[in-house]
Amino acid sequence: MISSISIQSAPAAQSAIAGTSRLLHRNVHLFSPLQHHRRRQHHHSPRSLRVRAIDAAQPYDLEARLVMRLNQSTRLKIAIIGFGNFGQFLAKAFVRQGHIVYAHSRSNHLLAAESIGAAFVSDPHDLCELHPDVMVICTSIISTESVLRSLPLQRLRRNTLFVDVLSVKEFPKNIFLQVLPPHFDILCTHPMFGPESGKHSWQNLPFVFDKVRIGGEDSRQARVENFLDIFRNEGCRMVEMSCEEHDKYAAGTQFITHTTGRILEKLQLESTPINTKGYETLLDLVENTSGDSFDLYYGLFMYNENAMEQLERLNLAFEALKKELFGLLHEVLRKQLFGKSEEGDVRPVLEKLPKKASRLLPPGAPQ
Repeated sequence: MISSISIQSAPAAQSAIAGTSRLLHRNVHLFSPLQHHRRRQHHHSPRSLRVRAIDAAQPYDLEARLVMRLNQSTRLKIAIIGFGNFGQFLAKAFVRQGHIVYAHSRSNHLLAAESIGAAFVSDPHDLCELHPDVMVICTSIISTESVLRSLPLQRLRRNTLFVDVLSVKEFPKNIFLQVLPPHFDILCTHPMFGPESGKHSWQNLPFVFDKVRIGGEDSRQARVENFLDIFRNEGCRMVEMSCEEHDKYAAGTQFITHTTGRILEKLQLESTPINTKGYETLLDLVENTSGDSFDLYYGLFMYNENAMEQLERLNLAFEALKKELFGLLHEVLRKQLFGKSEEGDVRPVLEKLPKKASRLLPPGAPQ
């Protein structure tokens, strides 16, 4: 192999280049498989040499360049604003899938970020000057607006994608539309799981998203899909729905679940030697809900307009259940006192509540 040619004069250089050319043409055959097949039909010299691999030239290989280019086109620079338990939980998946992750928080989470493989940036100006492709707002619900307004948006690229992962959706959607200039993209999402429920796998766990405002350029559309692919690749069940639909469903599922867990937590339930499967489920519910901050639960109530109605329905259901129990008790006591119930007595039975709690309110009560 000729690694270099010392050029002393123009004629000498031309002679050396010509000699090298003749050497390559005589002994090394660099041509396509079709050309190789045709040559073999005319030349069967056992002394001819063929290049079968170019291991030393891997970085310049076309296939390697294409793979590198594909990885660079799909790899995102993701900034996570709010690097608490949930932010770190998401960051692990982002890093695992090869994305560059920057972390920012009021508290110093430098060691936690380094252990995950993320870079912790304490100054929001320095963070924005890194020009992340995606800004993931992972703060508490009640601090979202103040955090968003504190960011130096002018230091970001004009087509930056903003994503929220809050448990309510109409509230962040409205805040994003009010605060963010129109040249920023907006994607509202809600991973319907957390560090406890998703600690083993995200397989088949629901991930809700709403493409609120995405630019029409192919690159911006592709960036959104690249971000959503993180959750697709982890096995999530992708659910696209409007923020308004999400909040209606979440009030009847997530808020009720958290409320039930918080009530049971007040009872200080303990494991016993005779736990039933149902009781074990209740203990798991308490553990999953009490592990979240009270700010999260308060946010589910305060920033979802459907939550108050669900709380009223829950209270009415409890009162109706007590009425049924006490009515039955009253019937038993009357039998003991009078020997038998009066004919025509009908024991009250708990019925299913209507969807609207206001239908159960007494006449004249404020609605």
